Amino acid sequence: MRPTLVVMLKVPRPGRVKTRLGKDIGLVPAAWWFRHQVQALLRRIEDPRWHVVLAVAPDHEGMACRVWPARFERWPQGAGNLGDRMIRMMRRAGGSVCVIGADIPGINRQRIARAFEALGSNDAVFGPAPDGGYWLIGIKRGSKLRKTALNGVRWSTEHALSDSRASLDAARVALVDTLADVDTIDDLR
Repeated sequence: MRPTLVVMLKVPRPGRVKTRLGKDIGLVPAAWWFRHQVQALLRRIEDPRWHVVLAVAPDHEGMACRVWPARFERWPQGAGNLGDRMIRMMRRAGGSVCVIGADIPGINRQRIARAFEALGSNDAVFGPAPDGGYWLIGIKRGSKLRKTALNGVRWSTEHALSDSRASLDAARVALVDTLADVDTIDDLR
């Protein structure tokens, strides 16, 4: 069975995506950047070695959105914080699964392949970000995750990665490439 790669993304509407970047460059250009970043990302990561799923939000609008290529399966993210939604996607995938954000220009097939390879000898894998968060989380067996596995994580802080590592019941955790997301105009440079 092929592993699953889940891409967490929102419908690219001004004021709904990349709002911090929107404060620097305007909400419409920020939404435009996100839309084109996601389209480029999907071209870079599509690979027969894994099944790509788009985890969309908001649920109903995301499932009907025509912006994203129809060849990718879509799952609604559902309610809750980021941890709740990621856990829901990993549990639904069931087997070996990695979840990534959509706003990281450095993601490519080689980096995804390294993450899945790391799950061969580890229970979990993270792709760290320079700000203390992460761009990728992977689990060897998504169906074994507790629904509360990422409770207590201080999201959008420098503690997100360390909190997530501590909250998982994972004996062996690997780290792969460090990559940055785009939140501000300085990140675009």
